[in-house]
Amino acid sequence: MTTNVKDSIPSATVPALTARGLAKRYGHVVAIDGSDFDLMPGEILAVIGDNGAGKSTLIKALCGAVTPDEGEIKLGGSPVAFRSPEDARNAGIETVYQNLALSPALSIADNMFLGREVRRSGLSGRLLRRLDQPAMRTIARTKLSELGLLTIQNIDQPVETLSGGQRQGVAIARAAAFGSRVIFMDEPTAALGVKESRRVLDLILDVKSKGIPIVLISHNMPHVFEIADRIHVHRLGKRVAVLNPKECTMSDAVAVMTGAMSPAQLKGSSHVVA
Repeated sequence: MTTNVKDSIPSATVPALTARGLAKRYGHVVAIDGSDFDLMPGEILAVIGDNGAGKSTLIKALCGAVTPDEGEIKLGGSPVAFRSPEDARNAGIETVYQNLALSPALSIADNMFLGREVRRSGLSGRLLRRLDQPAMRTIARTKLSELGLLTIQNIDQPVETLSGGQRQGVAIARAAAFGSRVIFMDEPTAALGVKESRRVLDLILDVKSKGIPIVLISHNMPHVFEIADRIHVHRLGKRVAVLNPKECTMSDAVAVMTGAMSPAQLKGSSHVVA
């Protein structure tokens, strides 16, 4: 028996982020083709799809990097129209990109407040635009400690001196510090070893425990099935299914993702057809 996505969401629950009928075309190339999206409060939603499926364009549309040609996006039930990533950030949506978007030569504290620097109070801040470095160091240290990143002793050390896992931790801490509504994470463990990947997964779960919903874009199926609450399967520019990782296998997810299996072929209630 198949279940419609809308029917699977309790009426009393307002989704954290939704999209209906999103479309984006580049000439004759259709990147997303009437795609839907649902992120519920406090959940980790994994987004999977083969190369060229359109999932990157979908995510860019949701976080303001791309303006869709058609469709509607709602944040907390209210329609939004992001014209830039800055609009999305101002609305409480943060993105941890695969390249982390960190400046290696700057300190940890400077990277966490890059583009959002705290100015001193009074005339020195308003007129001379001097920064409140002590305040930024204190906040940065607090955010790192909240996520258990206690191995970073010196908040003023350049990011280029950190390990890959520590850099990823700084990027996640920055997102958690400013992402009050939704956090997108693009392949957060792609370039990490086993030990550092484990720490990053723990960080993601720590962020979830604070009530912030997370969208995890990943090709790593073991990681997806370990921490995701639901799995959005994207194929040929649209959502083809939402899977429950507790009720289906990795092979099932890959088969649906590649088109080798229809969502309707999955046994039991392990799927929701878009």
